[in-house]
Amino acid sequence: MASSTDPATTTRAERLADYLVRAQAGEAGAIDAIVRELNPLLWHVARSQGVRPSDVSDVVQNTWLELVARLDEIRSPQALTSWLVVTTKREAWRINRRRQTTEPSDTLVDVADEAPELGTDLITNERDRVLWRTFQLLSQPCRELLRIVAMVDRPDYAVVGDALGMPHGSIGPTRGRCLAKLRAMLLTDPLWGTS
Repeated sequence: MASSTDPATTTRAERLADYLVRAQAGEAGAIDAIVRELNPLLWHVARSQGVRPSDVSDVVQNTWLELVARLDEIRSPQALTSWLVVTTKREAWRINRRRQTTEPSDTLVDVADEAPELGTDLITNERDRVLWRTFQLLSQPCRELLRIVAMVDRPDYAVVGDALGMPHGSIGPTRGRCLAKLRAMLLTDPLWGTS
């Protein structure tokens, strides 16, 4: 069954809805088209949830398996991106919870026997700690948006907006406001200026 939509004149949401309807009808290759469109976004979402780099591929793969298993349960094709983002987050949380309960804490193992030499690495590490501590003070929507758009050179604002439930036209201005707030907070942190 050929697609009734022309990729050059349809929005991404319309294309994804079309792919989903075709996949639900059993058309071979429709799921592959969904994966091509949304796989990069799901990788960024998984990484943004604090999953270890070695577990990110498992999170994304399990999300795609969940889509295949629940393909016929999705009632609103227009909500496909949001459904996949939520499923990716839940899978990331599940893997993080499992890791926390099955792995012993290694905080004592990481303590160095000798003090590190003062140098570039120490200064860089301190700056990173200040940056991430300050980043955590931002609102959750700002943190989610910045994590996603920071992972790609040219983020697709339509996909990001769909994933975060934001109007596409507000992604750039919101990103700018979030970065300005982060910058202002860093400039008031005495450790940022000295590190």
